[in-house]
Amino acid sequence: MEMLNMDDSTKHLLDLASIFTAVGTLLTWLPHLAAIFTILWTGIRIYETKTIQKMIANRKAKKHKKAINDARSK
Repeated sequence: MEMLNMDDSTKHLLDLASIFTAVGTLLTWLPHLAAIFTILWTGIRIYETKTIQKMIANRKAKKHKKAINDARSK
Protein backbone atom coordinates (compact mmCIF):
# COMPACT_ATOMS: atom_id res chain seq x y z
CA MET A 1 0.00 0.00 0.00
CA GLU A 2 1.55 3.25 -1.10
CA MET A 3 1.05 6.31 1.07
CA LEU A 4 0.96 9.88 -0.17
CA ASN A 5 4.40 11.23 -0.89
CA MET A 6 4.94 13.80 1.83
CA ASP A 7 8.17 15.57 2.59
CA ASP A 8 9.72 15.28 6.02
CA SER A 9 8.72 18.76 7.14
CA THR A 10 5.04 17.93 6.51
CA LYS A 11 5.40 14.67 8.43
CA HIS A 12 7.08 16.47 11.34
CA LEU A 13 4.33 19.07 11.40
CA LEU A 14 1.68 16.35 11.49
CA ASP A 15 3.66 14.52 14.19
CA LEU A 16 3.59 17.67 16.32
CA ALA A 17 -0.13 18.03 15.70
CA SER A 18 -0.53 14.39 16.71
CA ILE A 19 1.37 14.92 19.96
CA PHE A 20 -0.60 18.08 20.73
CA THR A 21 -3.81 16.17 20.06
CA ALA A 22 -2.77 13.33 22.36
CA VAL A 23 -1.88 15.69 25.21
CA GLY A 24 -5.03 17.73 24.64
CA THR A 25 -7.16 14.62 24.69
CA LEU A 26 -5.60 13.38 27.89
CA LEU A 27 -6.28 16.76 29.48
CA THR A 28 -9.85 16.71 28.08
CA TRP A 29 -9.22 19.84 26.00
CA LEU A 30 -10.24 18.21 22.77
CA PRO A 31 -13.06 15.88 21.71
CA HIS A 32 -12.76 12.16 21.12
CA LEU A 33 -12.26 12.67 17.39
CA ALA A 34 -8.85 14.11 18.14
CA ALA A 35 -7.89 10.89 19.91
CA ILE A 36 -8.98 8.86 16.91
CA PHE A 37 -6.88 11.07 14.62
CA THR A 38 -3.87 10.57 16.85
CA ILE A 39 -4.26 6.81 16.96
CA LEU A 40 -4.67 6.60 13.19
CA TRP A 41 -1.72 8.88 12.45
CA THR A 42 0.54 7.04 14.88
CA GLY A 43 -0.50 3.73 13.31
CA ILE A 44 0.34 5.05 9.84
CA ARG A 45 3.74 6.26 11.01
CA ILE A 46 4.51 2.91 12.65
CA TYR A 47 3.37 1.08 9.50
CA GLU A 48 5.77 3.20 7.41
CA THR A 49 8.84 2.29 9.49
CA LYS A 50 11.53 0.15 7.88
CA THR A 51 11.11 -2.52 10.55
CA ILE A 52 7.41 -3.07 9.86
CA GLN A 53 7.92 -2.90 6.09
CA LYS A 54 10.64 -5.57 6.42
CA MET A 55 8.29 -7.77 8.46
CA ILE A 56 5.57 -7.42 5.82
CA ALA A 57 8.01 -8.21 3.01
CA ASN A 58 9.26 -11.30 4.90
CA ARG A 59 5.71 -12.51 5.47
CA LYS A 60 4.88 -12.08 1.77
CA ALA A 61 8.09 -13.87 0.77
CA LYS A 62 7.27 -16.82 3.06
CA LYS A 63 3.75 -17.12 1.60
CA HIS A 64 5.15 -16.99 -1.92
CA LYS A 65 7.79 -19.60 -1.12
CA LYS A 66 5.16 -21.87 0.46
CA ALA A 67 2.92 -21.52 -2.61
CA ILE A 68 5.82 -22.48 -4.88
CA ASN A 69 6.69 -25.50 -2.72
CA ASP A 70 3.04 -26.59 -2.62
CA ALA A 71 2.81 -26.33 -6.41
CA ARG A 72 5.98 -28.38 -6.86
CA SER A 73 4.79 -31.13 -4.52
CA LYS A 74 1.61 -31.74 -6.55
